[in-house]
Amino acid sequence: MYKFLFSDIAERAMPIDYLEVQSFEMNVYLVQLTVGDKHGLVYDNKDRPMRFFSAGHIREAFAHCQVAQSVMVHDTPYEEMIGGPPKASQQMALPFSMTLPY
Repeated sequence: MYKFLFSDIAERAMPIDYLEVQSFEMNVYLVQLTVGDKHGLVYDNKDRPMRFFSAGHIREAFAHCQVAQSVMVHDTPYEEMIGGPPKASQQMALPFSMTLPY
């Protein structure tokens, strides 16, 4: 896995082949990118996966980049905890618009 530093992305317009928003509970989002043959999460300046707190925050952060495809996947542990069926082996990815204004 490659580490994309947000500081590098913020400084220049990066062509992004695939942007995946990983949605977790409590308005926490991580972003995973594919650029050419590199694939990995976006990291902050403290070398931790960068947290985004809204879809708008993500759109604004990557507005200057050319994003070919973007999707959102949602992960929650609660279905199994309340007696629901186990998670599917494959996550469903929904289209995610990068268009501003949102």
